[in-house]
Amino acid sequence: MKPVHILLAAALLCPGVTLAHGGLADISLYDRTGGKRLQVYWHEGRAYVAGKPGNEYQISLRNRSREEILAVVSVDGVNVITGQSADPSQSGYVLSPYGRLDIPGWRKSWSETAAFYFTSLGDSYAARTGRPNDVGVIGAALFRKRPPVPAAPIARDPGRAAESAKPAESPLGTGHGRNETSHAYQVEFERASSAPAEIITLYYDSYANLVARGIVRDRFTHPRPFPGFVPDPQG
Repeated sequence: MKPVHILLAAALLCPGVTLAHGGLADISLYDRTGGKRLQVYWHEGRAYVAGKPGNEYQISLRNRSREEILAVVSVDGVNVITGQSADPSQSGYVLSPYGRLDIPGWRKSWSETAAFYFTSLGDSYAARTGRPNDVGVIGAALFRKRPPVPAAPIARDPGRAAESAKPAESPLGTGHGRNETSHAYQVEFERASSAPAEIITLYYDSYANLVARGIVRDRFTHPRPFPGFVPDPQG
């Protein structure tokens, strides 16, 4: 089966983006339930975000180049379009030059997705389909488009068509949530090479687990000599 490359229709990003930067594109997570872009924490060269169990989220990508690129996106080691164990050679989303898109969930059809939401490892879509080993990571394999051949028209093959410390609690995964409308359509995209030009990786877990693993410093408090105004006494 040939990989399917698709454009996501009417995809919008909210302002105030917190990004993990790549050369070709940026990636971020938006907490749809909490209504905020999730902060990226850097630790030993890796980017992490803290998710809240039960909250829906979406993956946001921004093309930084002047050309179309293909993004093969995986969540917990699973391709978000096909549901296969992820591989860079599979189907992906096409981003227009300097374009942005949101991926709200697992693609079910050309008009529908099943929402991403943060959940326990056991409830994650990957674990429930027998693939729990890569839970907690989101990846985007980015491909440049093959440039047109500067020659007279000749017969050629068509491009492939679209299609450390112990955690404080159970590791966080991504569930297969409610179905919702999300339109996409099929396009042609011929890759410039079989290997990705770049892979962007974003790890995630609960805030408590990131603190326990030493990735995030906990917001500890100290006594304050001037904490505020004088309250009324009790009783």
